[in-house]
Parts: sequence; structure tokens; C-alpha cells
Amino acid sequence: MRPTPYVASLRIYEPLSAFEPADRLRWQAIDATVDTRRLEQELALKRLVFPEPPAGRPDGAHVLDIDGIRYVSPWSTATRCWAALDTFKESIPSSVVPFFIPQSLEDVITAGVDLMEERVPHILTETWMIPPRWFSLFLPEDRMRGDDQDGPFCVLRAKISDAIARTEVAHQTVLSSFGEGPVEEEIEHILDWLELFHPKSLVELDYGGLALLLDRSLRQSGLDGLEADNSVEDVLLSLAGLAAGDGSLAGKGYEQLVTRWRAVQAVESAI
Repeated sequence: MRPTPYVASLRIYEPLSAFEPADRLRWQAIDATVDTRRLEQELALKRLVFPEPPAGRPDGAHVLDIDGIRYVSPWSTATRCWAALDTFKESIPSSVVPFFIPQSLEDVITAGVDLMEERVPHILTETWMIPPRWFSLFLPEDRMRGDDQDGPFCVLRAKISDAIARTEVAHQTVLSSFGEGPVEEEIEHILDWLELFHPKSLVELDYGGLALLLDRSLRQSGLDGLEADNSVEDVLLSLAGLAAGDGSLAGKGYEQLVTRWRAVQAVESAI
């Protein structure tokens, strides 16, 4: 079982050459056989119990060695902590914030923020679901799935140039169909994020612990577990329907996707 079985991640792996010399030395020393995903999750859980400044220790990273090239996805812990804090504070009235996050805890989370250069996180995470827009970055052939020591897994990986091209198509399709709005803006934000990284980078969508929840849900429906997951195909079908002006086709793809993941989200309410 993964330490955080409710989290999915969208990661950018940049070539080692894209980093500063000091970072290259640290990332080059990482053993590619070590399960850094588990280490990242365990550290996150420890910080829930014993809060510490996220900028107070050297950050870790995930690595991939492919065709003699090392690709690195730094955890970007400090940046992600600050972003999560800001997002949470914006979601509720300011008068209520202290009841959830005492000032002493906020001081710990933000310690060192003035000393850090502004950095873009290489990792985005979602809990209990995967946003439909994430699937638009990939094609079915980018998908890898199977079982490991934690159970079922599903990972999609593509060149960032391909992901950007697909996202541009998705953005234009949604913009032409619905005009400017929340859905179009969310896709645009993903596109802006992708364009900040090295052009030879890789993009990876990792279902994380949601793979196990989805596998169970699909088997309970009489299907072949993760092998029956067609989330990428559903998004492509929906986009194809929008591009063709076929609302029925677009709706079919979207409804199949939402129905599949609604069952996973229901686990959160059951806990």
C-alpha cells in the first residue's frame, strides 16, 4: 500500500543538463533503483505530524534513466507547500483560516520563502481524482500499466513537445466550442506550465494510489480492472465530438470518463 493512496501526480522530468551545476551533482548521485516516490510520500506524511520549514533541507527528486540520458523531476516541496497554502487560504474567508492553520504553523510553512528564488513546481498533484485535462496530454500508446509491490499501477509518459501540441489542440477545440471560461482557462494554465520547461523534457501522469481504487471499482462493475480503463480514449472521443460539432459524441466520451472516476471519488466520502 502506498503511503498516500489518494494522490495522483503530473510530473515534468527535465534533462539533467537543464539544471544548475550544484543541482546536477545532487541529482546525478541519486540511485535510480530507489523508490523515490515512496520516500517523497513518507516525508510528506512526517511533515504533517512534525511540521518543519519545507525550505529547510535539500529537496529530493525523482529520476529516469532512458537511452543514456538522466531526466529529473525535483519534488519542489517548498514551492508546492506555499502554493497549497495560498490556494487553501483563498478558498475560505480569512477570518476562518486560523481555525484550520494556526499562525505558528503558517510561519513554519513559509519560513525561508524570502530567501528562495521563485521556482516553478515540476509536480502537480490531485487527490481522489484526475482532472480530465490531464488526460488530453497523452495518447493510449503512452500508457504503461501492471502490478508492482504496491499493487496495480498506471503511468502515462510522453515527450513534452507532443504534450504541448495535444494541449494546444484541446485548448483550441474547447475555445471554439464554448468560448472563454473556466474549462478553457484550466487547459490554458496547463499549457502555460508545460511551456516553462526544457523542450526535451518528458511529461508523466502517475495514477499513484488511485490506480488501486480504480482497479477495485472497475472489477466490482464486472470489468477487467485497470485494463478496462479508457480514460485517455474517452477524452479523445469527447474532443473529437466537439471538433466535429457532434454534441452527442462529445457527451458520450465525457460521461464515460466522469462515471468511471465518480466511483473513485466516492471512496473519500466513505472514509
